[in-house]
Amino acid sequence: MNMDQLKRQAAARALEEVRDGMQLGLGTGSTAKHFVELLGERVAAGLKVVGVPTSEATRADAIRCGVPLTTLDEIEHLDITIDGADEIDPALNLIKGGGGALLREKIVAAASDRMIVIADDSKWVPTLGKFPLPIEVISFGLGATRRAIEKAFAECGVSGQMAVRKAKDGHVFVTDGGHWILDAQLGRIVDPPGLATALSAIPGVVEHGLFIGLASSAVLAGGEGIRVIERRKPKGDLE
Repeated sequence: MNMDQLKRQAAARALEEVRDGMQLGLGTGSTAKHFVELLGERVAAGLKVVGVPTSEATRADAIRCGVPLTTLDEIEHLDITIDGADEIDPALNLIKGGGGALLREKIVAAASDRMIVIADDSKWVPTLGKFPLPIEVISFGLGATRRAIEKAFAECGVSGQMAVRKAKDGHVFVTDGGHWILDAQLGRIVDPPGLATALSAIPGVVEHGLFIGLASSAVLAGGEGIRVIERRKPKGDLE
């Protein structure tokens, strides 16, 4: 079974959580695209749902697949967001943003009652950081922003090279929101929540690819089948 088939398996398992009348966040990326396609088949068979896409690419896929769309201006909350990830650790902290949609992805995930992450099991890692961490920034004052990010890295015990992401045509990659992305090669992030907090405090940083405490479960497809991992609630949390 190839990687694409595994991704589709994970998407199909997540689709089992969708019920008639739900309002869904629709993720971005190759695995999320499988979910949108499978959802479109269910909609064609009579399922009543609406979705909020996390990127212009996902919007186009949803329209092509016949999935009704809405916006977060028109509805108050989402029942579930289904999205992929570039890395997932045992606490269900994530690195996302390899496709450049991290800002909208995080807005949609935060507006949802639940976030289900779908992936092949190669995305499961003991520690985040091998995948480059995307940091969405404003182009104005980029030098100052980079220096502040480097200082935050040092304070959080990580270091690595940063590069402005380039598009396939060689020009600077521009997000759907009109921003740039710095990709940071950190290798190993010892304290993802701490680094997330430090990056969020920097003027010029629009958003970063550390998704902390947002994923409620992960559906991982591998050669031995599907694994579903639920996020453990801290002691003292009420159901």
